[in-house]
Amino acid sequence: MTDTDLTTARDLVAHSRRILALTGAGLSTASGIPDFRGPQGRWTQDPEAERISTLSWYLEDDDVRAKAWQARAHSPARTATPNAGHLALVDLEDSGRLAGIVTQNTDGLHLLAGSTPRLVHEVHGNARAWRCEDCGATGAMAAMLARVEAGDPDPRCPECGGITRATVILFEEPLDREILDAAVELAEQADLVLAIGSSLTVHPVAGLVPYAFGHAAKVVILNAEETPYDYLASAIIREPIQDALPALVADLPPVDATA
Repeated sequence: MTDTDLTTARDLVAHSRRILALTGAGLSTASGIPDFRGPQGRWTQDPEAERISTLSWYLEDDDVRAKAWQARAHSPARTATPNAGHLALVDLEDSGRLAGIVTQNTDGLHLLAGSTPRLVHEVHGNARAWRCEDCGATGAMAAMLARVEAGDPDPRCPECGGITRATVILFEEPLDREILDAAVELAEQADLVLAIGSSLTVHPVAGLVPYAFGHAAKVVILNAEETPYDYLASAIIREPIQDALPALVADLPPVDATA
């Protein structure tokens, strides 16, 4: 993070009124949750792990479901807590500048950090709850994981006996249209996009960056690696997000005080 990039980014944040925070797995690595595609990512280390995130494999293969439940039971996300990056976005909200958060993460840490639920758009769902594929019953994931730990390899719905799963979007499934529409509206109205911890390679979410740019938004990218949209950014910050993001929002006066 050069002094020029930090100064530019801080100035953009301070003078913006409708900031869209687009967050990816890199935001949560400081909470102990590995990303997907980085050198130590889940799919980099175990390419077979992608099967448990594919709908047809999950529904049709008992072994895949059993592996998925074991992965959930032993996932670092289960006990992860928000880090300074998540809390910095709460501070940004408190300053009156945050229009919304569009996140690719399913760890629920934005909500645990205290972000206002109506501002958080979890495009890929939330893994802290389960849902029955057959009857639609739902509940806290902790209850299902307790059954797994008690020896049930593939816990079925307590209401109908159907297949249960995390309330996340799997490969081969469409995104939630209402959430996606809200994300697009935020991109259209934003005056600044903070792209935080995302490789910006997974669409349609990655496409919100050039879309917002085309609607006159400035772009600041915080990510350890290069992204396809670095050329659109007014500032690029490669430093650890848990350090860089708090530095961007530190000591921001409320919007009314700077109007």
